[in-house]
Amino acid sequence: MSVVLPGSIIGILGGGQLGRMTGMAARSLGYDVHVLDPDPDCSARAIASRVITARFDDADAAADLARGVDVVTLEIEQIAKGSLEAVAEQAPLHPRAEAVFTIQDRIRQRTWLDRHGFPVGPFRAVGTEDECAAAVEALGPSICKAPMGGYDGRGQVRVKTPDEARAAWKSLGSGRVIVEQFLSLDFELSVLVARRADGVSAVYPPAVNYHVDGVLDWSVFPGPIPKPVADHAQQIGHAIAETMGIVGLVACELFVTTDGRLLINELAPRPHNTYHHSERGASTSQFEQLVRAVCGLPLGDVRPIAPAAIANLLGDLWEGITPDVPGALSVPDVRLHLYGKTSARPGRKMGHLSAVADSTDAALEKVLEGRRRFAKGV
Repeated sequence: MSVVLPGSIIGILGGGQLGRMTGMAARSLGYDVHVLDPDPDCSARAIASRVITARFDDADAAADLARGVDVVTLEIEQIAKGSLEAVAEQAPLHPRAEAVFTIQDRIRQRTWLDRHGFPVGPFRAVGTEDECAAAVEALGPSICKAPMGGYDGRGQVRVKTPDEARAAWKSLGSGRVIVEQFLSLDFELSVLVARRADGVSAVYPPAVNYHVDGVLDWSVFPGPIPKPVADHAQQIGHAIAETMGIVGLVACELFVTTDGRLLINELAPRPHNTYHHSERGASTSQFEQLVRAVCGLPLGDVRPIAPAAIANLLGDLWEGITPDVPGALSVPDVRLHLYGKTSARPGRKMGHLSAVADSTDAALEKVLEGRRRFAKGV
């Protein structure tokens, strides 16, 4: 395993907030950062010494990024396979193209998980309107999802009947759909695994997460869950990273159902919104850990050092007001993390608040109070 030492250049495919925060961690360790992103005003522009403005399916631009750096990672999985392969011809790419290709499509991802014996809920991959209706007839109330993209609840339709499934098929317009049986949930959690090229890995304790309309609203770490559930979730995450040969990070979102099952929802081969509190509550943040993993450095300790929480700040909070930043920061132990985005719109993740406390309940109370004050405006 080769080690990429500080002073080298890390390339990041994607310049959103995850690329920005990864780049900040890389710079803290002494690396330079280059970024490729379609948005000329992407969040990571402020921390990158070079930004290539190009689409994620522009293989020539991806190769150009790779030629100028020592190692490449990513902050978004929706990178065209041709671009991934073009990068891999020029520089080490972590995670590897095949793993990203498998994860980026929900049908490929769910099929891979099922084939390798990982626990998933009942699902069907369909390619026609009739097949979609038949799947809902067989599975009952379900969620129809487009296989690509659709973050934060987009590209998903809840259905109860075959007729609703037909309407969902037409609205998604993707030509392929995955139909997942609707599950009765107790709560949602996630685990994050870091792994180096030599197989050394570290698994963060699970986070417990709460979503509103398919978008993460808040998350706490370490999740207040029974130890057997936490251990099982970490084992699943570790096994996925090993089986897929991940180098870098892989986040695994899981459901705990009301009948006690632990089932995988989705994977992400990158930093994850549900571990932003690792900057406050863990010995090593997920962003520094990604840099360590892809550069072959010793992985950092993942043990919790304080109960922590985050609350997302969506663009809705900017509608018609100037958010009250002093008010939010007047809550003890609350910190503000803004992503440098120039335009706010409903549903867009503009930043988050984080806090630490003596318990996850207390940390959560702090960030929610901070968000209430933030939203009052000035």
